[in-house]
Amino acid sequence: MSAKLHGRTAEGVPRWAVWAAYATTLTTLPSCVWRIAAMNFHAPLLEPATTMVRGHGPVVFTGWWYVLVLSVVSEALAYLTIGLVSEWGEVVPRWVPGLGGRRVPVLAAVVPAGLGATVLTLLFPYALIMSALGRMLDGTPGSGVILHGGQTVAFAVAYVPLAAWGPLLGIVTVHYYRRRRAPRRVAA
Repeated sequence: MSAKLHGRTAEGVPRWAVWAAYATTLTTLPSCVWRIAAMNFHAPLLEPATTMVRGHGPVVFTGWWYVLVLSVVSEALAYLTIGLVSEWGEVVPRWVPGLGGRRVPVLAAVVPAGLGATVLTLLFPYALIMSALGRMLDGTPGSGVILHGGQTVAFAVAYVPLAAWGPLLGIVTVHYYRRRRAPRRVAA
């Protein structure tokens, strides 16, 4: 079944790395569901704001389509981690015009994945701490999200897993680099 979800696992990838890659995609899912439910379907997951919060931009940047795009893009970026354990992360699929069948250069995968892992590892724990303190990312008072009681629990359940995205991506990236750089053994 897993071959149907992401293609075939690359040779030499241990099961723990495959599980870590899948776990990476699951770290973004709860926050995507929470955002779409709260913003697009107006589920009672946060209190409606009565005033515009400074720094949150005009309404055009907080519309329903923005929430959908943010959710789809974050899930798609997390899904790319599966490429680090799959054959399509080593050889470009044949159906890709001009590149199909070519080997993926190790650094072409490792550099963006490593930078992403670093940023995510620093950003999400910081963002969660600032949110818990009732502050925006720049430290100014007011988080723009008003939560009470069970809403706070739902928010935490949805957003705390994001703190694992960066470390999981980092672990899978290091494994990918070491596996791809290791000398190939020739069967006798």
